[in-house]
Amino acid sequence: MTSLPPPAAELSADEARRIALRAQGFLGVPDRRAGVRGVLRHLGAVQLDTISVLARSHELVPYARLGAVGRKTVEEAYWSGGHSFEYWSHAACILPVEEWPHFAFRRRAYRSRPHWNHELPDGAYEQVIKQLRAEGPLTATDLGGAKNKGEWWDWSASKVAVERALMYGEVVCTERRGWKRVYDLAERAIPDAVLHDDLDDTECLRRLVRLAGQSLGVGTRADIADYHRLKGEQFDAVVADSGLVPVSVQGWSKPAWADPEALATEPRGRHRTTLLSPFDSLVWERARTERIFGFTHRLEAYVPKPKRIHGYFAMPLLSGGRLIGRVDPAREGRTLVAKQVSLDSPKAVRPMAQALLEAAEWVGCDSVRVERAGTPQEAAALGAALAT
Repeated sequence: MTSLPPPAAELSADEARRIALRAQGFLGVPDRRAGVRGVLRHLGAVQLDTISVLARSHELVPYARLGAVGRKTVEEAYWSGGHSFEYWSHAACILPVEEWPHFAFRRRAYRSRPHWNHELPDGAYEQVIKQLRAEGPLTATDLGGAKNKGEWWDWSASKVAVERALMYGEVVCTERRGWKRVYDLAERAIPDAVLHDDLDDTECLRRLVRLAGQSLGVGTRADIADYHRLKGEQFDAVVADSGLVPVSVQGWSKPAWADPEALATEPRGRHRTTLLSPFDSLVWERARTERIFGFTHRLEAYVPKPKRIHGYFAMPLLSGGRLIGRVDPAREGRTLVAKQVSLDSPKAVRPMAQALLEAAEWVGCDSVRVERAGTPQEAAALGAALAT
C-alpha cells in the first residue's frame, strides 16, 4: 500500500461534522439567489427515485436547503434551458450539464460492452436514433412502447435501444415527464462547449474525486469514492493529484481528505431545521452517517413491513447540525400524517413539530396528525408543540 503524506490538518469530530454540513448546504445562509440550480451545482448530483410520499426525492433535496421553493419552480430549474441532464452517478441522478465531460470514462466503459447483456434486433438501435433525429425529444412510449412482455425487465426493443444509447452518450435524458424519461440526441441537447469525450479516464476520475471532496467537505476514501460510485482503486489512482489534502479526524479510524477551501475558514452560521429525503446526499453513505452523526440510517421501503423499525419512508430530522429523529410521513387530503415518529430525546419534540408544520405547508396541507410516537409522553408533547 502506498504510504500517505502527513495530514495537513487535525480536525476534531465536531469540526468535521460542521465542515460536512456547510459543504452540503446546511450551515450558513442559503444562497437563495442561485436557487435550485445553485444547489445542484453545489452538490454535483441529486438522486432521483420513484418513491413519492410528501414529494419526490429530487424535490425534497432543494427544499431541505432553501425552504419552501415551489415544486413547479424546482422542476423548471432542473430541466429547462439545458442546465442539467440525467445519468448514472451515485445512482440515477440529475447532474449539472457542465459535468457531461467528466462521465466520458463511464460512457466508454459501457461502449466496451457492445451487447450489454442483450441482443437487439438488427436495425433497432439505428431506428431509435433516426426517430429521435426526425421527431425531437421523445419518451419510450413515443418510440414504440417500453414493454413487450419479453425478457430483460420486460423492456421492448426500442426501450432497450434507447437506454443503451443513453448509457453510450449518444442520447441524453433531458427531463422527466410524468416520471417517464424524455430522450433527445446528445448532439442537440448538450451545449457544444461540453459535448465531447476528450478527457481521458484518469482526468475524468481526478475531477470527479475533487468535486466529490468539495461536495462532502471532508471524507474518507470510501466516502469520496461512493459519491459518484467510483471504485476504491480509481480513487487511489488520482487522489494525490486531485487537489484534496489529507487530514486526520478525531475518532475516525481511517485516513481522510478535505477540500482545502473548507479548511480555510471556520464553518459558522445558522443551522437548518428540516426533514431530509432518505436519498439526500448528506446521508448517502451509511457508515459515514453513523461516523459523523452517530445516527443509523436505513431506507426501509424495500424491507418487509413486519420487519420495519421506523417506517416505509422514514425521513431523518436535522436540527442544530445533528440528526435527532425521524418520521415516516404520508398525506391524506390536506392532512400530513406522521405515521410513525421516532425521537432521540425530548429535546427533539419542538424541532420535529417545526419541521412537520413547515413540510405540511410546503406540500399544501393545513394540518398535521401524529399516529404513533415512541411513548405516550412523546406523542402528547409533540401534539402540544404542533398546536402552538
